[in-house]
Amino acid sequence: MDDGFLMEVCVDSVESAVNAERGGAGRIELCAGLVEGGTTPSMGLLQVVKQCVRIPVFVMIRPRGGDFLYSDREVEVMKADIRLAKLHGADGLVFGALTEDGRIDTELCTALLAVCRPLPVTFHRAFDMVHDPLVALETLISLGFERVLTSGCDSSALEGLSLIKRLAEQGFFPPGGGITERNLQRILEGSTASEFHCSARSARDSGMKFRNPNVAMGASFSAPEYSIKVADVAKVRTLNAIAKNIL
Repeated sequence: MDDGFLMEVCVDSVESAVNAERGGAGRIELCAGLVEGGTTPSMGLLQVVKQCVRIPVFVMIRPRGGDFLYSDREVEVMKADIRLAKLHGADGLVFGALTEDGRIDTELCTALLAVCRPLPVTFHRAFDMVHDPLVALETLISLGFERVLTSGCDSSALEGLSLIKRLAEQGFFPPGGGITERNLQRILEGSTASEFHCSARSARDSGMKFRNPNVAMGASFSAPEYSIKVADVAKVRTLNAIAKNIL
């Protein structure tokens, strides 16, 4: 953070990880399933990304899309994924867990934090689904999370800016969610945050020449097979430049 800020880019491929580093990102959040908000990546992806970039790689631990209320078996999967991610070179870990009434699941978070240590841990945007963000903040500080990613409990960081500003006074609440080159300046100036989180992606056409228009590989809301979203070096550089001019 030599320039007074840190840009974290969430990626789901080696290409995106390399592009994020080339564009000036200071950290990567490595995921799968970005269309679902991010799920646990494969350990193969983690291994190859670690071979290709030098900046820190934080690994998402989320066994599925949807809510953040986990069954006992899902918890076992999360613990196993944490151990494997540490084994394969993760520099930090990212997870979140809630109770059925929208509070931080302190018992589960404590257990998962113990498995994560000594690596730093981010509580992800499960925070945006809590019943009372200020109470949740106190809980997360007491548990020992290094940072909390949030859109200010709103549809994007811009809409949630007033809450992000209150949270950022605690010093570890990087805004994330819907951040683009069009709104980054307003978000950073309004939040006083020293970190921010974005995907900075663009779509590019698939290299496939033969295409079957009658078959889709996922549900109707899934991304089209022949359009691939990757972190865009130019977008990352633009966001980096905007932040440098502000902070």
